[in-house]
Amino acid sequence: MGSRKVSACPYLCPVQQLENSLKTALQTAAQAVFGVEISAASLTLQPTRKEFAGSFTLVTFPLTKALGKGPEQIGQGLGEWLQAHEPRVSGYNVVKGFLNLEIADSEWLTVFGQLRAQPATAPVATEGPRRVVVEYSSPNTNKPLHLGHLRNNFLGYSVAEILKATGAAVTKANLVNDRGIHICKSMIAYQHFGHGETPQSAGLKGDHLAGKYYVLFEKHYREEIRQLEAEGVAPDIAKKSAPLITEAQQMLQAWEAGDEAVVSLWRQMNGWVYEGFDETYQTIGVDFDKFYYESATYLLGKERVEEGLQKGVFFRKEDGSVWVDLQAEGLDEKLLLRADGTSVYITQDLGTAELKYQDFGYDSSIYVIADEQNYHMQVLQATLRKLGKPYAEAIHHLSYGMVDLPSGKMKSREGTVVDADELVREVVAAAQAATLEKGKTEGLTDAELAELYHMLGLGALKYYLLKVDPKKRMLFNPEESVSLEGHTGPFIQYSHARIAAIRRKAAELGISETADWASIASLDGTERELVQELARYPAVVAEAARNLSPAVVAQYAYDLAKAYNRFYAEVSIFQEPDPARRSLRVALSARVGEQIKASLGLLGMQAPERM
Repeated sequence: MGSRKVSACPYLCPVQQLENSLKTALQTAAQAVFGVEISAASLTLQPTRKEFAGSFTLVTFPLTKALGKGPEQIGQGLGEWLQAHEPRVSGYNVVKGFLNLEIADSEWLTVFGQLRAQPATAPVATEGPRRVVVEYSSPNTNKPLHLGHLRNNFLGYSVAEILKATGAAVTKANLVNDRGIHICKSMIAYQHFGHGETPQSAGLKGDHLAGKYYVLFEKHYREEIRQLEAEGVAPDIAKKSAPLITEAQQMLQAWEAGDEAVVSLWRQMNGWVYEGFDETYQTIGVDFDKFYYESATYLLGKERVEEGLQKGVFFRKEDGSVWVDLQAEGLDEKLLLRADGTSVYITQDLGTAELKYQDFGYDSSIYVIADEQNYHMQVLQATLRKLGKPYAEAIHHLSYGMVDLPSGKMKSREGTVVDADELVREVVAAAQAATLEKGKTEGLTDAELAELYHMLGLGALKYYLLKVDPKKRMLFNPEESVSLEGHTGPFIQYSHARIAAIRRKAAELGISETADWASIASLDGTERELVQELARYPAVVAEAARNLSPAVVAQYAYDLAKAYNRFYAEVSIFQEPDPARRSLRVALSARVGEQIKASLGLLGMQAPERM
């Protein structure tokens, strides 16, 4: 992420303050017990594992040399002193070289009060101004969006929202791949087989219509190859000389030359596709601040190729094609411009990188692109370095794993993809069936129910795709994706709806969320766990931003919802006789609801008020 620095602390970070106080107390304890002065930097505090009592754990192994004692002896000595002299520490236990510190409940009540003094969405503090461009979606205008695009869109949107939560100035960019040989394939097929068909006459979204002709091209192209091979033509020659691919290449040249008829057809078919894309983007809840188009950026890319030739960092081969030699960088020679003068993918990538820098002066430019393009992104960055561009080091490739089906890889040209629009309809229908089965829809209008089903279905799909670490390849299991139980988005959404109902009832009963809790001497274990989970949120957001991983936030939202459901099952809220504790439990519920909503928002999910 280049120069980006992230602190794990919002405007007010009580947990970090508590950690700093404990480190100061540990320094004092070391001096008092062992007569040795140690630095705060030598003290490593981490969350205590759930199977042991405690909130913070000190690793004592690094202190053995300085203190001249064994790890367990150090733990016992420091623990005893802290329990006797530090009011924040209510108990301790030593497990081998680990000192587990139990924090007094009064301290956790103070932490909770400090957390409630700021909004649940208070940004995580950052060091210095940061301008980030997150480029995602980047569809081709020759086919509709599919399951792989959904992972890309959900990742890009979520990463942008997470970075915003750290105070970064974020621009969501979409580079539309609206030109090139693949676009010409759909156009050629339409010319041959379209017979003037339109989205209206076909009853299809425009992007689906274009995709239909892309598949038709590949079908007839393969037939032509088989026919040529049957006539004795070598396979590699047949692929290059088949009539349809020759026509597509000629059309690309005509397009770059500005041929009026070709450009007119291109505009017509792209217009259909854009209408289809816009409808899908609105349905899946993603948006963009800036659109770039290959058709507008490739010319600037050609200028950069010419610049590289003049600087002597690119070279021209005998056939007229232009290349860059990256063998010294551990890569290979890379084609930048074809012999016929037409551009390739990286040509426009050079232009787009410059345009984005001109527009936003970014410190970091994140490309959300599948790991199949790892080599391509390495080449892009190395080529920009060759050109001496100041933004070369700011490029960051968020390389995510592909989505596989149980039947294998998806292939657009063969029509073996899971269509995004169809998948969304399926998960919404599954959410409707599951909700009706539970029979909890009374009091909601038809419009409210339709909104709820969409919220739950899309939540199930987004959570399924985002809870997996982006770097991992994943298997899409249709049945699991629409499940509304277990480690799923709807489970978290249901927890929010439950809390919303509790807050409504508390308001009806006149129970305040801001009463004085000074009379509360101790916390129930589930209450303490909730405060600790709530206090983790800023560190979670910081980690997710540092690793560009929405999976970190997804896991946190699930952990928080689970902790709340344990609390709800084990303690009474409205039957609690102590008014202060009753108020605390309502306040805890309210804050958990707000934190769940904030977490889901970072994932692009909505939090229903009723379910």
